[in-house]
Amino acid sequence: MVQPKPTTASDPRWLAVLARDASADGQFVYGVKTTGVYCRPSSLSRLPRPENVEFFDTAEQAEAAGYRPSKRSASDQTQVAAHHASLVAAACRQIESAEALPSLKQLAEQAGMSSFHFHRVFKAATGLTPKGYASAHRSRRVRRQLEHGHSVTDALYDAGFNSNSRFYETADQLLGMKPSDYRAGGLNADIRFAVGQCSLGAILVAQSNRGVCAILLGDDPNALVQDLQDKFPRANLIGADQDFEQLVAKVVGFIEAPAIGLDLPLDLQGTAFQERVWLALKEIPPGSTASYAEIAQRIGAPKSFRAVAQACGANSLAVAIPCHRVVRSDGNLSGYRWGVERKRQLLERESSSEA
Repeated sequence: MVQPKPTTASDPRWLAVLARDASADGQFVYGVKTTGVYCRPSSLSRLPRPENVEFFDTAEQAEAAGYRPSKRSASDQTQVAAHHASLVAAACRQIESAEALPSLKQLAEQAGMSSFHFHRVFKAATGLTPKGYASAHRSRRVRRQLEHGHSVTDALYDAGFNSNSRFYETADQLLGMKPSDYRAGGLNADIRFAVGQCSLGAILVAQSNRGVCAILLGDDPNALVQDLQDKFPRANLIGADQDFEQLVAKVVGFIEAPAIGLDLPLDLQGTAFQERVWLALKEIPPGSTASYAEIAQRIGAPKSFRAVAQACGANSLAVAIPCHRVVRSDGNLSGYRWGVERKRQLLERESSSEA
């Protein structure tokens, strides 16, 4: 047996390679000088001689040094992604069922990873940190309880807050308003809105004190206003002034010319799962599409493609949350809350602007 060089033998990364340690994936890759390929620590490829190994912090560094991915890399990556998705799904269930948020260390140990690596894997799969996912889940539970007429006290304890003070410190972030106002259908909440026209028909843009909370499209302006009223039946709906109409013009401008981009503060109000889907949709570049199944895979719930479609249908922020970029697995267009023809036009404009 060839003895490894002292520099390799003393490097803990070599031990990770020998153990095919999946928890080290994402922390480094190793290049094999004799073949010109690079691999992850957990790669099932034949182990190289240690004197032929070169370590890199990232795959990009390995490629810059002239290495290429091993042919087995794609197959390994699929297996690793599926494994990570399973671990993240289990962590999500643990967070949702726990009375108190498990620490990052506890979640990582359950997954068999370091805290640093688990944090990266979880965020890559869900679009949220474990703490952010727990916050979104709490938000959903509070809203569900308040919408069903439960008292604020019952709602906060059911959501896992062990004191009133901790809940009220974060209530505005969770609900966008005071919890008693949310329970009363938006009572005392100021929501500014305006209705305009664009090439896709009527458009309504509404904004709470946290950000844009609705961008609705349709044929009938009155129906769009009614939709907003149904969402917050007791809110103070304030008609647009000149400054707010500039915001509407910005949204309309993006619809007509997607290349200009749209960067707005958003007031997302959905379940934890819906918000995971919506954040994943924002990662789809203009001019590109993804299937419902691909989005389900990205958020760590590969079997939940139907739930992904439902989350797209529940989106109240047209174009800002680009659910129009999600298509069927065969590439064909499917249902769109504001009509398939509008979806087609949006995709065509983005495609032409990227050409």
